[in-house]
Amino acid sequence: MNKTEFISLPLFPLGTTLYPSGILSLKIFEVRYLDMIKTCVKDNTHFGIVTIDQGSEVRTPLDKISFARIGTFANITHFDVIQPSLYFIQCQGGARFTIRGCERKKNGLWVADVESMDNDMAIPIPPELKVASDTLQQVIQSMTKQGLSEQQMPFATPYLLNDCGWVANRWCEILPLSAGQREHLLGLENPRLRLDLVFDILEEIGIQNIRNDSY
Repeated sequence: MNKTEFISLPLFPLGTTLYPSGILSLKIFEVRYLDMIKTCVKDNTHFGIVTIDQGSEVRTPLDKISFARIGTFANITHFDVIQPSLYFIQCQGGARFTIRGCERKKNGLWVADVESMDNDMAIPIPPELKVASDTLQQVIQSMTKQGLSEQQMPFATPYLLNDCGWVANRWCEILPLSAGQREHLLGLENPRLRLDLVFDILEEIGIQNIRNDSY
């Protein structure tokens, strides 16, 4: 039996969740993360984003913190040095991973051994869930009408509006979910089930209310 190979990955715990194909913009100012991002850019490597479930983003390097065991590879798509101690980056979510072991370095940076998870299977939107896709399309159209450029949009093209995983993930990014909900939905291996659960949340909020608000 082949031994499972783990990947060593620097982690960036955040109070939000990055989903596969998702877009996340960050201002980097802590020394440990400035060094991490500088290395990622130089070596063309990625880092991992995990969701904080206890603790805070604004903390000293050795403050106690706990975070989800499932995260997402973050690929840097834009890097801008605003000043030597302040970077602006935009990253896009890649595959998900499971943490198999981690340690905190002296500078406070977490480094983990992670195992990649399988990508979502492509599953077409079933008729009973199509309203979730149609409403998301209306949200996107509303953002476009408000004058948001492609670079300003919270979603990256192509818009896979007939794919369960893509639609579920985009809703997960904009709905007011708890850290526990975000972690649970990210970890689901069945994208149809993820969209089922998202649809339940949409119904609780009121899909008509979402259409009227238009984000």
